[in-house]
Amino acid sequence: MNTATLQMQTVGRFRLKKRMTLAVPLVIVAYFAYIFIAFDIAGLGDRISLDNARTLVSDSYSYKTHITQDNRDGVITMSIEGERKAQYPEGMMPDWVSAGDVTTVDLGTGHLITLGPEIRYDIPGYGTVTAQPDETGVNATFPPGAMPDYINASKNRVMIATDAGRLTITRNRAEVFKYSIGWEIFFFTLDSPYYGVGAGELVSRAITGEAGAIANAFWTNTMWRHGDVFWALLETLLMAFLGTFGAAMIALPLAFLAARNFTPLGVFRFAARRVFDFLRGVDGLIWTIVLSRAFGPGPMTGALAILLTDTGSFGKLFSEALENVDEKQIEGVASTGAKPLQRYRFGVIPQITPVLLSQVLYHLESNTRSATIIGAITGGGIGLLLTQAIATQKDWEEVSYYIVLIILLVIFMDTLSGWLRRKLIKGDEGGH
Repeated sequence: MNTATLQMQTVGRFRLKKRMTLAVPLVIVAYFAYIFIAFDIAGLGDRISLDNARTLVSDSYSYKTHITQDNRDGVITMSIEGERKAQYPEGMMPDWVSAGDVTTVDLGTGHLITLGPEIRYDIPGYGTVTAQPDETGVNATFPPGAMPDYINASKNRVMIATDAGRLTITRNRAEVFKYSIGWEIFFFTLDSPYYGVGAGELVSRAITGEAGAIANAFWTNTMWRHGDVFWALLETLLMAFLGTFGAAMIALPLAFLAARNFTPLGVFRFAARRVFDFLRGVDGLIWTIVLSRAFGPGPMTGALAILLTDTGSFGKLFSEALENVDEKQIEGVASTGAKPLQRYRFGVIPQITPVLLSQVLYHLESNTRSATIIGAITGGGIGLLLTQAIATQKDWEEVSYYIVLIILLVIFMDTLSGWLRRKLIKGDEGGH
């Protein structure tokens, strides 16, 4: 090859490299431009509802108390989140509500609502709104001047939403909403003898023989359903456990068929590997939908979906581990006169055990998270409760509660699997 040809080739390579240097950023820019148009990023601002977002966030760490007056008979009911099962018993009411000939609701910072035949709302900085609802309409009267944005009024409905609370008046009823920080009746319901009792007194009562009654009142809380939530968490954990370890037991013998050094016949290896590809190639959620159609909803269906997906993953991982075993150890066991099964037991399994345990424990941890979503589809576990809470569009504090429990469960499984890996694989006695 002469110098001129070599020089031309070198120049050509530099030109190609220069073109590639320019082309790669252009391709990336074009890809992001496509995403911007295809996903309508420009219209995202129009679709965002900041008011709904603020309401959702506030609902996750607070609760609403509903004070409702039936305008037809004057009967007033009080409840948490408007739930019938969280209704204040007769004679009990929040400390910011006073009852008499008329019921007065003090929302704080000067916001005062009076319920009765005439409904009044004293709004600091604006004035007093009055209403006398009957069959003709709400009949509301407002202070003179422009009506503020937080008031929405028509003939048959008036809604006043201030930072202190909200008052809605219709012909048939008037309802006051007041937000408060915390998760009310999380421990005990309003009809429980332990509601409102301080921590010190609870401990004292528990010591003097009421521990069982206190625990039962907490466990059977009809609003937060702690007992149901506990069993749902256990169900989620069992789905992950059964699916993961069931897949490991099935995948291990099949992995010998897929390993080149244990199955000389290529047709068997090919068949085993394609089975693994098929099982792990179909996502766990797809298996969940297919199996729920075939076997019906339930936690067992979720466990089977995890089992099928993990059988494919474990089969590939285990077969690769088998192909990398040290043949000398197998030969050493064979020299003692061991039969084939004994060679596998004492010459192969000890070598791949660290890989097996590491992968199984990692997948168990991962499947604990997956079982939440799978449970939402199959109708089992904490995923079902989470889906139901989201579907109501009002119990966002329960959604927060379930999410916190799921995170704690994942942290627990992560800690447990890490500890087991140290103990079983590394033999770490000190836990370091």
